[in-house]
This record gives sequence, C-alpha cells and structure tokens, in this order.
Amino acid sequence: MTDRQPAEQVSAVPDRSTLRLALVVGGLVLAVLLGFGLGRINGGPSDAVGSASVLADHSHPAGTGAHEHGADQGGAAQTQGLSASSAGYTLVPAGVEFAAGRPGELRFQVRDAQRRPVTRFAVVHDKPMHLIVVRRDLTGYQHLHPTMAADGTWSVPLTLAEAGVWRAYADFTALADDGRQTAATLGVDLVVPGGYAPRPLPAAATSTTVDGFAVARRGEPAVGVSAPLTFRFTTPDGGAAVLERHLGAYGHLVALRDGDLGYLHVHPEPELVDGAPTFWVTTPAPGRYRLYLDFKVGGVVRTAEFTVDVP
Repeated sequence: MTDRQPAEQVSAVPDRSTLRLALVVGGLVLAVLLGFGLGRINGGPSDAVGSASVLADHSHPAGTGAHEHGADQGGAAQTQGLSASSAGYTLVPAGVEFAAGRPGELRFQVRDAQRRPVTRFAVVHDKPMHLIVVRRDLTGYQHLHPTMAADGTWSVPLTLAEAGVWRAYADFTALADDGRQTAATLGVDLVVPGGYAPRPLPAAATSTTVDGFAVARRGEPAVGVSAPLTFRFTTPDGGAAVLERHLGAYGHLVALRDGDLGYLHVHPEPELVDGAPTFWVTTPAPGRYRLYLDFKVGGVVRTAEFTVDVP
C-alpha cells in the first residue's frame, strides 16, 4: 500500500493585502453610486430659495420651440385647472375670501400625496410658480408670480376689483426626491362677496387694442390639430412695435374655455418671424375660448384679449 501524503491546508481567510485591495475597490464603487444618486436627486445645477427649497432648470429652457402646457404624452391637448388636485398634488389656500377692490394677499401651499408641503419646484420660463387669476365671466385677468417661504407657503399681493367668484390657477413643475419633474396646473375658486353682475363675453374678433396698441391675430385654433397663431403689434403712433422678451419668451398665451374655465398655457417659437411671434395651439374640444396674450414693449407688459370660437 502506498503511503498517502497529507493534504495541503488552504486558509479561508484572505491575507491582509487582499483584504485592503477589496476595501479600496468597494469604497470606490460605493462613492460612484452615491454620487450618481445625489446627482439625480438634485436634478442638476440648482439654486436655493429660502432655506428648504431647491430649484432646477425645467426640461424645456427658454429658447425651446413653441410648446403647450396641458398636452399629454401623446401630444394631445387637455385643459387643466379644473380641479384642486391632480398628478398627486393638491392646492391648499389659506383663505379664499376677499373684499372687492381692497388690497389683500393670497397664501397657499402645494401638498403631495402624503399631505406634505412641496418645497422643490423647477424654474419654468424664469419663475418657479405662475399664478393666473380671472373672474368666472373671464374678466379681470391677472398673471402673477408669488414668492415661497421656507415652509412651502406661497404668497402674493392680490386685489380683486369686483364681487363674484374668481378662479386662481397655480401653474408649476414640482420636483420629486428622485429628480422626477411633474408639471401641473391646479385651480381653486376665490370669493368676493357682493352683488355679482357677470359681463357677456365679447364677440369673436381677430384684432383688439390695449393702451393704444393695436394687436392683430392671424390663424384659427382647431380641435386636435396644432394650428399656428401669429400676432402683430402696432404702436399708438402707427409704427411697428418692437417686442421684448418677457419671462424668457416673446409673449405668453393663456386660453380659458368659456363655461368650465379649462386652462391652456402656450409659449411661442423662440424667435420672431418678421417681427411677429408664432404660437402653436391645440384645442381639446369645440367651444368658445378667451385668449390672453402677455407682451412686452418699452419695458411694460400688457395683455391683449381675444374671443375665439372653435367649431
């Protein structure tokens, strides 16, 4: 019988040099993963507002081609602002009653599905929050920009000139903790006690005047079709007005549907064509719409209003 040689013993514990190498490699991998995660949470370059909010660039910065807030992923237009809750967010005002003609303040929070105040918003067209206010007969239009406190409470001075029910739209893009951006428009009613005498909507027209400026519209919106609307501006002395950028664009167009006050917000092409801005508008359904076009000339922002019938 052949003598058996004792088997070689192999230690299950790595030597010190192997252990040090494994720790170094593991640390590098962990650092890379943490850096990637933090980059997604911060959403890229950001600025701070207050002590608890982070703002980041929106996915379509100023200079992007014309686009419409309210389009779904397939590109179809949908009116917004019909509810105080949408897309997991809720608009919660501190108070809704105002006195006619008296300066007041509107205060509100945007809360998430867990009822926590949201404090992270993307900057869209130079502002993290666009607030549109209009009476339910579509008069008294205002486009405001509230400021946010560290606890997520937005506030803005607000005067509602006449009695009636007014609609306030908060138009924003919220940033989730994982960096996802969610655009939403939430609406609530504001109440001004007193005798309410609604005004009839002006007839449909392709031209209007504001502060002596003549504004002419060319093009007609259509249901389910992206149609170009162009606008030309003439100064009070009859010359061609020179448009200036306002909130990063040559104009901002809000359309409200008569009846339910469904909301559309449209931005123009980044450059003028022969001095005129072009907006690509898609309406979701037939009806009568009121258009509010903010434009800037000589450092002053004015609003031209049009009634449009969409068959």
